Amino acid sequence: MDLFEKLKILTDAAKYDVACTSSGVDRKAQKGQIGSAAACGICHSFAGDGRCISLLKVLMSNACAYDCQYCINRRSNDVPRASFTPRELADLTINFYRRNYIEGLFLSSGVLKNPDYTCERMIETLRVLREEYHFAGYIHAKAIPGADSALLERLGLLADRMSVNIELPSQQSLQLLAPDKSKVSILRPMGFLSEKIASSRTELVKYRHAPHFAPAGQSTQMIIGATPDTDYQILNLTQGLYRKYKLKRVFFSAYIPMNESALLPARDVKPPLLREHRLYQADWLLRFYGFTAGEILDERHQSFNPYLDPKCNWAVNHMELFPVEVNRAPYEMLLRVPGIGVTSAKRIVRTRRVSKLDFSGLKKLGIVLKRAQYFITCNGRVNEGLKITEDAALRSLISNTALDRIQKNQQLSLFDNSGAGRLTQEDVRKCLTGQL
Repeated sequence: MDLFEKLKILTDAAKYDVACTSSGVDRKAQKGQIGSAAACGICHSFAGDGRCISLLKVLMSNACAYDCQYCINRRSNDVPRASFTPRELADLTINFYRRNYIEGLFLSSGVLKNPDYTCERMIETLRVLREEYHFAGYIHAKAIPGADSALLERLGLLADRMSVNIELPSQQSLQLLAPDKSKVSILRPMGFLSEKIASSRTELVKYRHAPHFAPAGQSTQMIIGATPDTDYQILNLTQGLYRKYKLKRVFFSAYIPMNESALLPARDVKPPLLREHRLYQADWLLRFYGFTAGEILDERHQSFNPYLDPKCNWAVNHMELFPVEVNRAPYEMLLRVPGIGVTSAKRIVRTRRVSKLDFSGLKKLGIVLKRAQYFITCNGRVNEGLKITEDAALRSLISNTALDRIQKNQQLSLFDNSGAGRLTQEDVRKCLTGQL
């Protein structure tokens, strides 16, 4: 099989691994090196200056010893198989970089023979890139659960970011759909990586030339919709992973039916894209807005509201806390106001030190008043002509198209471009910046 055919098979096989993230590390090439890593973003992301920057996203091999029901590369599937040698993949990466096709590498793999053997091949690929080609660009490597700790340590010294995919939210789901894996085999390397990252940062404080271990941290991925696990369970697990393992990101991947199995959703079932979207919004609330999983969902409400984002849904259900006075409210409370994001909350705090804010001033600061006006006052006054009620706020936060569908009991489409449901510049901005 020629190199191009291998590339076609193994890049296609890697498309289900979610990694649309910024690199999280700033590193410029030293003398004699090529490439650099920039914290502003990688892998089909948009940098702050508008650049689109990308990775070569590929598998070392799609031949796998495991038989996970949800995976297109499982051993029982009749699909074309291919494997790169470490030298082939290193040469391919460096040639693509020199042609300005890519800025870095995202490397994962099926379990070829066993975890240790697979990890050794990945290490050799990264060694050739770093030590022979002196490549200083961004590299994201997937750790193989079950691999020896010494191999994971060597991999972490060569990569910028590492990740261990937790895949399914519960041990019961893993036993059912991925019998070759267990929660312990996934969480053990995650804990090892977390300890090594913390240890490396401590050593760097003492010794400037201490080796960097995965300087951009670690992440993980969960598949959404392949099992009966609820949004409440997934969000609590996400919060636990952030707290215990200090992850940079938890990625959510809506399950796309690919395999015929009585244990999985039917092939004609659409991927739960709206549910994935809501989980990402809730993830932002956990990481940047001071929310806890128990505030966003609870045992009585274990699924997200399809018509309101989690922050708006929380605010409407806690109208007794509003309105808040923007000239006096603490920063933590401003973050809980719909239409005020992290950046705009900081602007409010800075500006009110020198002058009192009114509604026109808030608009200039980038606050989305059509949502925020129902939850704030300026100098003790509400916006002119506005009556603050739960019903008025709810109707303002939900589009007219969504209201029609609520009344007709129809499903809400995530990509409705008709009438009042058309995507606005504000919707696009929220998707790119995460401001809620």
